[in-house]
Amino acid sequence: METHSIGIIMNGVTGRMGMNQHLIRSLLAIREQGGVKLANGDVIMPEPTLMGRNKDKLWALSEAHGCLPWSTDLDVLLADEHNKIYFDAQTTDRHFPCIKQAIEAGKHIYSEKPVAPRVEEAMELYRLAEAKGVKHGVVQDKLWLPGLLKLKYLIDTGFFGDILSVRGEFGYWVFTGEHTPLQRPSWNYRQADGGGIIIDMLCHWRYVVDNLFGNVTSVSCLGANHIKKRWDERGKPYDADSDDAAYATFLTDQGVVCHFNSSWCVRVRRDDLLTLQVDGTKGSAVAGLRDCVVQHDSATPKPVWNPDIPSPIDYWAGWTPMPNTRPYDNAFKAQWELFLKHIVADEPFRWSLKEGAKGVQLAELGLKSWADRAWMDVPEL
Repeated sequence: METHSIGIIMNGVTGRMGMNQHLIRSLLAIREQGGVKLANGDVIMPEPTLMGRNKDKLWALSEAHGCLPWSTDLDVLLADEHNKIYFDAQTTDRHFPCIKQAIEAGKHIYSEKPVAPRVEEAMELYRLAEAKGVKHGVVQDKLWLPGLLKLKYLIDTGFFGDILSVRGEFGYWVFTGEHTPLQRPSWNYRQADGGGIIIDMLCHWRYVVDNLFGNVTSVSCLGANHIKKRWDERGKPYDADSDDAAYATFLTDQGVVCHFNSSWCVRVRRDDLLTLQVDGTKGSAVAGLRDCVVQHDSATPKPVWNPDIPSPIDYWAGWTPMPNTRPYDNAFKAQWELFLKHIVADEPFRWSLKEGAKGVQLAELGLKSWADRAWMDVPEL
């Protein structure tokens, strides 16, 4: 048995997503379990180095997790041959130049999305990586959520018959910070810092729809800037000028109509922070982050419209929860393990920089659809 030690530059890891999901719940969890095992018995052991701009935050994070190595100098880390992978979880506007620099240094690339602010830049990164011969991937974590894995099982086993439509509801109330501290970074609500829910969430919905319901062929999107004043982490007011809600409809090459509401200005009255209702000729399902309930054609009630009496049907009772037939790992960790196997053992990994560029493309078209009040075709990249 051989242990493959892989140095990983973790840029932007002091942020909420980079720290919690990618460092603590993914790479450190992989180390704690003894690495990633390959089919031949070998083991991949990730060795993260923290990278960022704030020395105090890096030092504190390092100390909290066993004195991990850290640096504020990307040039030094890229020059170290032990570091085989460059990972980027910075704000959207910082991805492109750092990823490009890492590609030029010959590092394999793994990045949070959006990989770049514009599709031309995202495709440039893809072409540069291909020309350099480095491997590359983009985080598409929701595909490994237990609820969506259950949904994929239903699709693969023909439960739905012909899928007709998908209704996605995502979001929650993000406090303004005036009286209750905000629970998301303030940069998310400033255009100048790369904020906006359309560029954020349409990247997610692109890979969810493409992988489950068919390739997106057209989009109609209405954005909104509902809350125009917020307070930042220091309690100072600022103009929140980015879109904080998006109401989008996608059509796929399988004839499926997918409508997704995304909002930081909605109070939750549904099963989860994200729910996907899929309706088909033979059955329907509603998936959340972890759970999924189903209603087969044979168990579907027959409602009759009569608003003059209380409904005789308990609509919530007519759904059956799917059981947990297997253990489910953290979604980010599951994709990290696949990417590490791709790097060391050349196992397949289809979630590339080009797939990330598709998400940026859909977000751009969503913004244009909002501006023009028109449907937009989605050309093949």
